[in-house]
Amino acid sequence: MLKSVAELRAGGDLSAINELVPYARTVGLELMRDDSGLLTALRFREHNIGNFVVRALHGGVVGALLEHAAMMHLLVETDVQVVPRIINVSVDFLRPCRAEDTFARGSIIRQGRTVANVRVTAWQSDVTRLVAAAHAHFLMT
Repeated sequence: MLKSVAELRAGGDLSAINELVPYARTVGLELMRDDSGLLTALRFREHNIGNFVVRALHGGVVGALLEHAAMMHLLVETDVQVVPRIINVSVDFLRPCRAEDTFARGSIIRQGRTVANVRVTAWQSDVTRLVAAAHAHFLMT
């Protein structure tokens, strides 16, 4: 898989990298680039609603977005030699994720030989009003 990722990364094919993760299409995850770098989008899907009263996304889907953004950040933005394996992830749910598209961006806090530490933030229509954030650790060996 890592060879495939390296080839896809070299060709700039973000959608093909995203497709390597089976649940990405099911929940509506997409990768794209903007002026600030790699961006992960969770496109709104009715089946991702967790609370139908306030029409808020399910927390598990939001957590999947954050974990996916962290992993993709490592795969796309670094020259990893192995597929990173999640050690743990801590998610802060800051406000309800309404029934609309949600975006996330990762940043590497520290990458050592064995562990990478990635911070991810998520927002909807206003990048200054975060809906969730996560801190994830990945095993790099």
